[in-house]
Amino acid sequence: MNLRKIIRGVGTSVEREMAQKPNPQGGTASREKSDEKKMEGVEVQSPSQFAYALKPSQLLNEDILFCIDVDAESMVEMKAAAPNGRPITRMDSIKQAIVLFIHAKLAINPDHRFAFATLGKTASWLRKEFSSEVDSASAALRGLSVEGPCGHADLTQLFRVAAHEARKSRAQNRIFRVIIIYCRSSAHPQHQWGVNQKLFTLDVVYLHDKPGPENCPQRVYDALVDALEHVSEYEGYIYESGQGLTRTLFRHMCILLSHPQQRCQQDDVDLPKSLTKKLPAAADSTPAEETVPVSSQ
Repeated sequence: MNLRKIIRGVGTSVEREMAQKPNPQGGTASREKSDEKKMEGVEVQSPSQFAYALKPSQLLNEDILFCIDVDAESMVEMKAAAPNGRPITRMDSIKQAIVLFIHAKLAINPDHRFAFATLGKTASWLRKEFSSEVDSASAALRGLSVEGPCGHADLTQLFRVAAHEARKSRAQNRIFRVIIIYCRSSAHPQHQWGVNQKLFTLDVVYLHDKPGPENCPQRVYDALVDALEHVSEYEGYIYESGQGLTRTLFRHMCILLSHPQQRCQQDDVDLPKSLTKKLPAAADSTPAEETVPVSSQ
């Protein structure tokens, strides 16, 4: 009986000694067990604790230059008409869309500024002073007029002006963006611009006729994409429409409200979402085919 007590006492002493003995990694054996428990806790933490966190960053105020096509094709009629029955042209819709854009952009941040240029055979100023005043923008748009058939457009001068203004914007801790609204269905734009001169962001809205024997909007679109990829500092967006629908133009302009520093690649933009008008709950037994689609066009 005494021998059993002696053996039991020796075993207890050895266990205590081993518990206090430092291990090769540092710390005690008991601390190692505690660390193992902690590591097990890490493995079972909720996924939300490992979620990606976007680092805080400052979004710079924008200086936005609208460059509007004044070729004769900007006077092509849209499908909708004014309440008084007067036809609405592409130019009318463009002016409305720009005013909508400016109101919305200033509602997001009243420190954004806007200026205006026209695009005939080349670019020229319409309103050079950048302003956050809606009245100033409206006055500039009222002075916008169509020049007539212009043929191919040379974007080189526009890019030169944009690069010069972009440097001025950077000196004021701002960023510069150009939005081209182009309306020619067969005359593609041209430019001569260095590959490494990416000082501003370029967006494009392209309104065109449907393809036919006398025009090739696909070739024009490809040239616009090439220009955008050639000069744009941040991700530039390009949208096109040959439907002649004002609401489609407005939808494109609303997407361009996105700040260049916050954009994903255009291929990843899944907007606007398709909407469906569901039937009342009492008609749940109605076959799914009777769901009424609401067009997002």
